[in-house]
Amino acid sequence: MATLTHTRLGAFAFVAAGGLFVLYPALRPWHDETTVEGALAAMGSGGWIASHLFAMVGFILLPPALLAVWSAVRGTPGDRLGIAATLAGWLGAGLVLPYYGAEDFGLYAIARQAAEGERFDLLGLVEAVRFSPVAATTFVLGLLALAVAGVCTAAAVWRSGTLYRPSGLLFAAGFVLFLPQFYTPAPIRIAHGVLVAVGAAWLGRELWVVGVAPRRAG
Repeated sequence: MATLTHTRLGAFAFVAAGGLFVLYPALRPWHDETTVEGALAAMGSGGWIASHLFAMVGFILLPPALLAVWSAVRGTPGDRLGIAATLAGWLGAGLVLPYYGAEDFGLYAIARQAAEGERFDLLGLVEAVRFSPVAATTFVLGLLALAVAGVCTAAAVWRSGTLYRPSGLLFAAGFVLFLPQFYTPAPIRIAHGVLVAVGAAWLGRELWVVGVAPRRAG
């Protein structure tokens, strides 16, 4: 049985992570990064640093939030799925964070050097950082692991009988769509951030309410 401390800390982690995943696309500078001027305007700004840092902290908060879900569904038919969600979430967050670090600090440093007059191929360096085979592969694998974590979370909640059954569905949808949304324009990416936030907040609310007492299944 989950403890009140576990579930409420998990609730806080979900809500905080959701808010950060909204701030990430909402505050990210949106310019045409296929041009030197656009890349400088976006990657050389403080908004670039802040927005990607928000995303990184959001990913860091996901594993303890998922651990709280597992704690809430332990001893129920959703137990094994809760374990799988937690492990996939930890793996996924670990795999995507190095890429986000390179995007945040690496591209910012390159853009600042270019802004100060250093002579080099800015767009070529940006492409080298973003599409390095190892970096890109670990990033994609991390996002796929997070998608698995989202689906396992929704299934664990649905089967558990301790949390409101539909409460994991939006969270799962948000992380299944995390990789595809990178290929969409800014408004859709911001809307995706809102979807993740709503899904995380819903799960956070369920964890806050359930405490140490089981809740209706659906």
